[in-house]
Parts: sequence; structure tokens; C-alpha cells
Amino acid sequence: MTLQGFLFYLISAVIVASTGIAVTRRNLVHAVVYLILSFLGTALLFYLLGAPLLAALEVIIYAGAIMVLFLFVVIMIKVESQKELMASAGQWAPAAVIAGAYVLVTFLMVLSAPGAETPLGMLRASPRDFALYVFQHHWFLIEVVSLLLLIALMGALRLGKGRGKASIGGEA
Repeated sequence: MTLQGFLFYLISAVIVASTGIAVTRRNLVHAVVYLILSFLGTALLFYLLGAPLLAALEVIIYAGAIMVLFLFVVIMIKVESQKELMASAGQWAPAAVIAGAYVLVTFLMVLSAPGAETPLGMLRASPRDFALYVFQHHWFLIEVVSLLLLIALMGALRLGKGRGKASIGGEA
């Protein structure tokens, strides 16, 4: 195994572990921190696979801007974490069986894939070519995502503002 292959599997393991920990945390701030670790690992994978622009975008947009937005939402909503477990063992068992089956099937597919022995060649695109492609072919999706983020921010503000206060107009 080459150094690049070893780093790929190591970073992938960190991403899977940190995402799994983020999903199972009761404390939302801890979950956001583990998600940031997962996004940074994804950026490292992008860089390792020859896409430095996507790695930079991953850090700037996801690990930076969107995670800060999530932290603001968590702080505004003021959710107190409970000390109890999220679910009983009876509820975790089906999820664990399905996850195990998914990992097994994925592992078997990777081993039996035709041409798995030959490494893929690097594909590089300049930031200019990437931007031209995205904004010529997917401009509408970018606008939809920006609108969804705006609506999510407005909803978080509404949830954070309305807690513990009487609503405007005297309605109770």
C-alpha cells in the first residue's frame, strides 16, 4: 500500500468516526464540533485526491460559514442537553444491524469491483473552468440553496426570539 492509499484510509476512518460521534451526541455544541472535524477531513480527502479548490471551498463554506450558522442556531434556540441516553438498546439494535449490513455490502462491492486494481488518473480543473461550469450549468441550484439558507436563518431567528416572550400583537 502506498503512502497516499494509507492516508486515504486513515482520513476516511476519521471522517466516518467523527460523523458517527456527531450523530450520537446529546450536546449540540459537541455535535457541531465533531461535524467540523468531519468537514475538515473531507477537505483533506479532496486535497489528497488532487482537488485543492474543492478542499478550500469545503473549509471556507462548510467548516467555516455553515458551521458558524449552526452554532448560532444552537445558541439562539438554547436547547438544554439531557443526561439520559438518546435511545434504549432495543431501538439501537435495528439501526446497528442495518449499518452492519451496509458496511458488509459496501466492503464486498469494493472487493469485487472490476478494475479495482488499476489506480485512477488525476483529473484537474482550474478554478476558472470550475466556476464557469458551475455558474453556466447550475446557477439555478445555487440560487435555490442560497434561498434555503436564508429561510433557515430566518426560522432560527424566529425560534430564538419567540422563546419565553409574549408574541407581538398581544396573542398568548
